[in-house]
Amino acid sequence: MPQKNCWEDKNMPMEDFIELSKTCYVRPDYAESFRKADLASIEAVFEFSGDENLVKENLASHRSRIKFTLPGFDKALYLKRYNSVPALKQLKNWLCHRRRSSTAAFDYMPGKQLSRYGISMPKTVAFGDQWAGLFEKRSFMVMEEIEGHSLEEKLPACFYDNKSATNHRKRCEFINKLADFVKAFHDTGFRHRDLYLCHIFFSGGDQFHLIDMHRAFKPQMLAERYRLKDLTQLHYSAPGSVVSLADRLRFYLRYCGKSKLDAEDRRFLRKLKSKAWRMALHDMKHSRPVPFAM
Repeated sequence: MPQKNCWEDKNMPMEDFIELSKTCYVRPDYAESFRKADLASIEAVFEFSGDENLVKENLASHRSRIKFTLPGFDKALYLKRYNSVPALKQLKNWLCHRRRSSTAAFDYMPGKQLSRYGISMPKTVAFGDQWAGLFEKRSFMVMEEIEGHSLEEKLPACFYDNKSATNHRKRCEFINKLADFVKAFHDTGFRHRDLYLCHIFFSGGDQFHLIDMHRAFKPQMLAERYRLKDLTQLHYSAPGSVVSLADRLRFYLRYCGKSKLDAEDRRFLRKLKSKAWRMALHDMKHSRPVPFAM
């Protein structure tokens, strides 16, 4: 049997939620709307079709994502469902996180911890899971829409016109803020493991947000390996048509808090570039775009 409540630990008190039905929780201000929308049980949640099915080519078969709205609320909601997650995948998750919990719980858990460090993530409004003996049967979470847009969708306007001194200054400021954000995230001990630009949202000023945290964890070993993975993914997803080599160097130096590269940095960057090109060869083999090489 799972632990009494696999969503709760010392970093995530449950007083912000009420139980709509067995192991199905929601924030009090959403409770009545969830009942009226017939979303008061896990069974109902997994039958729900929503307003928009967010299909994705490389989305695993056990995952689904739906966008929907509820009367009386300005923000759209995103439902993430995990159904019949392979047992081996669950075991790997338990080993990474050093505890037994559902897949959706692992997506939710980093939020409470990271918020203490000023790392913004979507607000969770509902969650739940079901178990079949030792293993998770299915789980879900519902989050509020984040203001702004992903950096994959659109970079600030200054990246598309860098001829003026004003735009160059804005570009440098943005890169510095992004580097500070990624550094602050890594300083918490977490590694994202899926840190592409599509998972970083920007809502103006210096406000960045992280999404899709189901793979994020705090490695006890190989932390540097996963830091390299995160930074390689950022480099890989930054479009070469608008993000220059100088931009990339500026980001890295700001991230490291240095004014110039030393021998250790050069070794790290060689590993990063080598890893990026291995990823590129794999994607080109499958006729997928390679953003940094565009």
